Amino acid sequence: MKPRHQVTRTAVDLIKRFEGYRQKAAQLPDGRWTVGYGHTLTARAGASVSEKDAEALLLYDLISVAHSVNEHTYTPLNQNQFDALVCFAFNIGLDNFLRSGVLRRINEGSLLQAACAMEMWRKADFEGERIVIDALVRRRSAEKTLFLTPANGEWVPAPSPVLRPKVDYDASCAIPKQTPMAVNTRTEGDRVVTEREEGLPLNVVVPEEDGPSATEQSAAAVSARLEAILSDAPPVATTTKPEVRQDDLGLPEPPEPVQPAPVQPAVTEPAPVLFQDAPTTTPVEPIKPAAPVEFTPFRLTPQPEEVEKPRAVEAFAPAPKAFSSEPTLFGAPAAGPSVFNLGGFSTSDEVSLGAMDVPFVETEQPRFGNLSLLVSLGILGLALFGGGVLWILTVAAGSDSGVKLFGYGASMIGAICFVVAAYLLLRRLAGPDVADEE
Repeated sequence: MKPRHQVTRTAVDLIKRFEGYRQKAAQLPDGRWTVGYGHTLTARAGASVSEKDAEALLLYDLISVAHSVNEHTYTPLNQNQFDALVCFAFNIGLDNFLRSGVLRRINEGSLLQAACAMEMWRKADFEGERIVIDALVRRRSAEKTLFLTPANGEWVPAPSPVLRPKVDYDASCAIPKQTPMAVNTRTEGDRVVTEREEGLPLNVVVPEEDGPSATEQSAAAVSARLEAILSDAPPVATTTKPEVRQDDLGLPEPPEPVQPAPVQPAVTEPAPVLFQDAPTTTPVEPIKPAAPVEFTPFRLTPQPEEVEKPRAVEAFAPAPKAFSSEPTLFGAPAAGPSVFNLGGFSTSDEVSLGAMDVPFVETEQPRFGNLSLLVSLGILGLALFGGGVLWILTVAAGSDSGVKLFGYGASMIGAICFVVAAYLLLRRLAGPDVADEE
């Protein structure tokens, strides 16, 4: 089990040195009050504490900080590392500490990286800008030193002749681009005033030794080479606009129409239209002169000709329908006129299909099977239904439900067979559907 550490005098002295003692309560810019060594929880206007009471308030504030550090660090720490983390968390706040990279690296076991990550917390908002504060740089350095100090006081030797240090360009980001600003805090009445020292303007200074790294130099060389290559290369072809041709007068010619792919004529009978003002786009064969149309009291009989476009007169006449030799409800056509012959057409033997000018259509196969099969299916259904009912009323009258179940099943199957046979038979005798004719 990981041991729980307690705050020692080393951490208390380090915090007192950087927080500073304030005897009387002073109001902060955000409206809160502070007294003693950065105590804000119970500070009120007009309150005053002695140094001994201020240290007691500091120890009271460190209870929650030490508890949070113990609870959220999973890597074993020595006492110096624990004290440094308590000082660090007290300064930046517990919320910032719990989501900081310092705590994440500690729990990963990267203690040296965690010590270096402390130095990132060195800025503060001052006069509307976020700048590097001199006191925060020094405080982070002291906390980092305490964190890296061995608990037993034995430092790991690193002889200069053996381990000669070299420049680490990856650590260039650790050097602040801004000159750290030295600020002083003082009390005017009951308010805390923070002012900048004279002669230290806020500017950005890049250290001389902070030159471009090897990676940056390589990237710059590659960029320069790519620019040289791309400047010599021909421009990339973009979307070209169609060339506009001009006639002899200098006017733009209309674009040439795109020739569609040849389509085989698939329409043998043109659809009826009301008017034929505009030419149709349906590909048909050349039109021949139309023959005179003969009108009769009963039907419109055009002369056999090539397929032609409909005219205004023909637009109002219904398209001829193909007759099928399928037997109807009243059997084969009988000799002489029939009362069920709609449309005024004669069904006598004297009139042939050629005389009626109706194209011959092959006999359509029955859609619902043989007539005798349907009749047999209906008779079988009636027999099953009747047998099932008779079984229930006679044989299974005094038996249990299991015997009656056989009769119920036979009756149901018989009823289904009879209904299906009757439906298919009526559909067949009724003739083809309108949708099928179209």
